[in-house]
Amino acid sequence: MKRILKALLVVNFCIISGCAESGSNAASASPSSAVQTYSNISLDSGFDTFISLQETTSSKTDFDSHFQEVTDLFSYYNSLFDIYKDYDGINNIKTINENAGIQPVKVDSAIIEMLNKAKDFYDLTDGEFDVTMGALLKVWHTYREEGITLNEDGEYGNVPTQSELEAAAEHSGWDSIIIDEDASTVYISDPDVQLDVGGIAKGFATEKAAQILENENVTHAAINAGGNNRTLGPKADGSAWRVGIQNPGGEGSLAVVAIDGTNSFVTSGDYERYYVAEDGNTYHHIIDPSTLYPASHFHSVTIITPDSGDADCLSTSLFTLDYEAGLKLIQAYKEAHPGTTLEAVWIMDSASAPESEYSMVSGDYTIVYTSGLRDKITKV
Repeated sequence: MKRILKALLVVNFCIISGCAESGSNAASASPSSAVQTYSNISLDSGFDTFISLQETTSSKTDFDSHFQEVTDLFSYYNSLFDIYKDYDGINNIKTINENAGIQPVKVDSAIIEMLNKAKDFYDLTDGEFDVTMGALLKVWHTYREEGITLNEDGEYGNVPTQSELEAAAEHSGWDSIIIDEDASTVYISDPDVQLDVGGIAKGFATEKAAQILENENVTHAAINAGGNNRTLGPKADGSAWRVGIQNPGGEGSLAVVAIDGTNSFVTSGDYERYYVAEDGNTYHHIIDPSTLYPASHFHSVTIITPDSGDADCLSTSLFTLDYEAGLKLIQAYKEAHPGTTLEAVWIMDSASAPESEYSMVSGDYTIVYTSGLRDKITKV
């Protein structure tokens, strides 16, 4: 709960100029007396974050029903994708990991769909996005959790040894993941390979929640899952949504992006889930598979594209790639998804910023963005 409350304070979680009054359940009048803008926030729907829904509609009953559907879905997907906890009557990612090298596990079709998407991005990124490197991520998770606790007590954390990281990294790869869609089973043939779907799970769930609302003809709404934003249509007055990009060096936003219609807005950054180690360096949770250490190219990468699951995978991947490699990945994604829009924003130290006509300086940081955002991004 402490981490969720911190997220509410630190993450720029409201869609700027689209928020209702502050509070856990608030409504504000829209230009038409027949409709209202309602919003609600759940702190216990999983993924170690908050889930909010904002919708402009003529029926509070409909909004309450939609909010319940969204939070119920997030709770269920949280149980499916969890790698740490068991849930009664549910075989989840933890169950699959525990049965590695033992037997196939029958799972909900959503797990298979999510893993298939993860495999697609593994192929697209030449292995940069890899949910099979759970053994390596587990090492860092252990040191990070210990480090966070030590930092809270005024002490430094520890850093895993190179040999420890290399030994864990040896056990990864999709060759060990056997998916039988007919039987609805997943089997890990190597007993030391583990799945960790933290780079896709929340975005996948956000997209599924949005699809439920779209099927119910919701046309003016926004879901926010701890910073994973998904809009449904434009705002009720026809204007663009405006979403803030977190200032990595403090509270508030560094820049604001205008988003037209239906889109997803997902950021990966180094300012959450980190600790300071005895060597004086800060270690966050996004691990570069090529170095086995937290990626250090940028402070954050934001992706804007319709599908929230894709945006989640892409923001993680571009965060671990350098700028030029990231541009190539963006082009590869566009070629694989013709007609789909994709824009990106990188926040980095000015000293390491590339030359680009699509950039601006804000304090100690340089904001670099793709050309499609030329008239849609402003610094704060």
